[in-house]
Amino acid sequence: MENAIAFNIKPMGFTWETADPFLFCVHHNDKYPAGNDQLGPAASLASRNLGNDFESKDGWRMYHGEVIPGFPAHPHRGFETVTVVLKGFVDHSDSHGAAGRYGNGDVQWMTAGSGLQHAEMFPLLKKDRENPLELFQIWLNLPRKKKFAAPHFAMLWAEDIPVYSHKDENGNQTAVTVIAGKIDEVTAPDPAPDSWAAEAKNEIGIWLVKMDTKAKWMLPPALKQINRALYFYEGSSIRVAKTPIPAYHSVDIQADQPVLLENGDDPASLLLLQGKPINEPVVQHGPFVMNSLGEIKQAFIEYQNTEFGGWPWPRRDNVHAAEKGRFAKFADGRVEVP
Repeated sequence: MENAIAFNIKPMGFTWETADPFLFCVHHNDKYPAGNDQLGPAASLASRNLGNDFESKDGWRMYHGEVIPGFPAHPHRGFETVTVVLKGFVDHSDSHGAAGRYGNGDVQWMTAGSGLQHAEMFPLLKKDRENPLELFQIWLNLPRKKKFAAPHFAMLWAEDIPVYSHKDENGNQTAVTVIAGKIDEVTAPDPAPDSWAAEAKNEIGIWLVKMDTKAKWMLPPALKQINRALYFYEGSSIRVAKTPIPAYHSVDIQADQPVLLENGDDPASLLLLQGKPINEPVVQHGPFVMNSLGEIKQAFIEYQNTEFGGWPWPRRDNVHAAEKGRFAKFADGRVEVP
């Protein structure tokens, strides 16, 4: 049963439906085996559709990788990716020479803007045990005036992302990792500078909500025009404004009302996405998101002519040395570590 505050309840698949200004969200949850010397799985790949392996055989996928799981070099233009890694690691390499390894709570906020290629590979660093990977990749649109912004990424290291905590009258805790936006005085790190999220008035929120068994928390209100949705991805049962939400379902929420969240008999994990809509035409073709079909055609022409800077790495599925720790190397040569 739906009410005026909690509505549009629907099951979630591999990709999750989102509302403007978001384009979609993907939930990767793979139980990779031990790794080999190439940082790929120490397991047979014989029965897999290598290059396009999206079936969760044995609990994991190779995606577009053929030796190492992940997404070898591919182009983007006109939007942003926010990659939230809960478990495991991602190796980033791009056409501007930037690189990085991040994971276990880190977030990469990348503005594709005018265009770049990047590889997102999942190195299996442990040879003696399993390499679980869980991440969200959220596609956030750019407004017309920022579609051709210079490509850029910001690293939000786990150590720098604040957590808002609340205990209810029974002592049950809700902890909210604030990746974007703010709750009371808890404010997220700065996003990429050309992001729709860089302007506070757009009220972009990306929150990871963890609730103890039986915990209760009042979700604070936002502006009326904000689109707001909760994605219930782990747990058995919750209630949103008294409306029961089944496991692995999403629910849209009226943003300008405080909303009571009540957890059930198991710990629960939710993702909240909210933001002011951009309210511009969205024309998407694969990795390009623009405002018109003509701009999409132009993106393909420019990519064919320039490859958005080419590919300066020795392989399309580039990964970094196994012993390398978490790091970010930016296009200007600056190196950052947590």
